[in-house]
Amino acid sequence: METQQALGAFAALSQETRLAAFRLLMAEGPTGLPAGEIAERLGVPQSTLSFHLSQLERAGLVTSTRRARHVLYAADLEGTRRLLGFLTEDCCRGRPEVCGTALAALAGKG
Repeated sequence: METQQALGAFAALSQETRLAAFRLLMAEGPTGLPAGEIAERLGVPQSTLSFHLSQLERAGLVTSTRRARHVLYAADLEGTRRLLGFLTEDCCRGRPEVCGTALAALAGKG
């Protein structure tokens, strides 16, 4: 991941509603949720949520899929891995295994 892409992802996550939506979608996993259900769970108007989800999608952290009249949103796990990899790339002088198994797995060493 390039620095500018990481900055875009961090900017997207730096807003409370977007962070809450991203965390909710991470918890749901690859099946995702319909936009209306996300709005309901977060207590946010659907029109407002639509703006926030588009910001997350543009940042490469969320994907959307149209199913009939509904749009399902899910966390983009590969985009999230790239962001985490960017953050930990230089961890422990290039030895992420020192930082724990989660970071080693991101680096493909675990």
